[in-house]
Amino acid sequence: MGGDRLENKTSVSVASWSSLNARMDNRFATAFVIACVLSLISTIYMAASIGTDFWYEYRSPVQENSSDLNKSIWTDFASDEADEKTYNDALFRFNGTMGLWRRCITIPQNTHWYSPPERTESFDVVTKCMSFTLNEQFMEKFVDPGNHNSGIDLLRTYLWRCQFLLPFVSLGLMCFGAVIGLCACICRSLYPTIATGILHLLAGLCTLGSVSCYVAGIELLHQKLELPENVSGEFGWSFCLACVSAPLQFMASALFIWAAHTNRKEYTLMKAYRVA
Repeated sequence: MGGDRLENKTSVSVASWSSLNARMDNRFATAFVIACVLSLISTIYMAASIGTDFWYEYRSPVQENSSDLNKSIWTDFASDEADEKTYNDALFRFNGTMGLWRRCITIPQNTHWYSPPERTESFDVVTKCMSFTLNEQFMEKFVDPGNHNSGIDLLRTYLWRCQFLLPFVSLGLMCFGAVIGLCACICRSLYPTIATGILHLLAGLCTLGSVSCYVAGIELLHQKLELPENVSGEFGWSFCLACVSAPLQFMASALFIWAAHTNRKEYTLMKAYRVA
């Protein structure tokens, strides 16, 4: 009798432990899958924001004429030696957009040297873009934009460099975290996902830092170069993608760390329960 009771008690304990283990595995697996989906979405958003040219957009009246002044502005904008003031003046006047890598303006498709074209229904415009070279990305910003004798503005210089570098650091951290997560799946263990969660946390901080640097840089620039009359500016959808990517990275980080930490803790408790 005593042996039968002990055997029955042991069977119930094993069954209870197996049921509890299955429920825990399902819960952690669900958290892991959700975190992976959030990580994938944030990576796509971050990559799209880096590769597009709509971090900031200017809205100005359409410049329909091709006067000598406008021709000069277009030529200077397309020049490899265009300084900060030169290309920003063009962005202000010609519905410019700016990304991390390129700057673009919208100008009439057909130019006329002899007289301004009349506005018609078939009036077409074309977008002209110029890429920032690596030299321009790391070039010093001046206290008075365009005036090389006004001294270096260290704050704007480092804000520009950070807004360029941090998104790539963020993307790299997420990709490295994805490799560690893949290793966790192969090993069938949630322990390595703590590192994945930490990497996503750092990536979120980098993205948030990049967004903050960009906002601060734009505000400081507009204090130096005031927008002309009838010209307005606003942050574009590329900037919004980066803003959305940051909280997704934080949520993915929280789920990765929670799943790994709680799984380790409860696995230890279950081990102790099984031994007892």
